[in-house]
Amino acid sequence: MLIGQPRQAPAFLAALESVQGWTRRRFKLKPEAAVLVSEMACRLPGCPPLETVVAFWTEDEQRHQFKLYKPLLDVTYDDIGWLIGSPASHDNSSWDCC
Repeated sequence: MLIGQPRQAPAFLAALESVQGWTRRRFKLKPEAAVLVSEMACRLPGCPPLETVVAFWTEDEQRHQFKLYKPLLDVTYDDIGWLIGSPASHDNSSWDCC
C-alpha cells in the first residue's frame, strides 16, 4: 500500500523535480549532478508519518544527505534554501545508508 500521492501523479513528479533543482541551486551543483529524493514512511514514535530524504554527490565524490520532516508535496524552496554552510554540515552521520 502506498502512502501519500501515487508516484506517477504529475504533482508528485513535479515536486520531485523541484526538490532536485532546488538542491542543485542551493549547493551549487552542476545541472547533471545526481540528486536522489525519496519520500519515506517513519514508524518511530514522534516521527512525522512521511519525511523527504535528499542525497547528492559533490564534485569531490562525497555523498551528502539531509532529511526534511514533511511529505515531498509539502516541501518548498525555503525548506532547502535556509540550509547554511557546506553540504557536509548537514550530513547526518548516524545514517549508514541513503
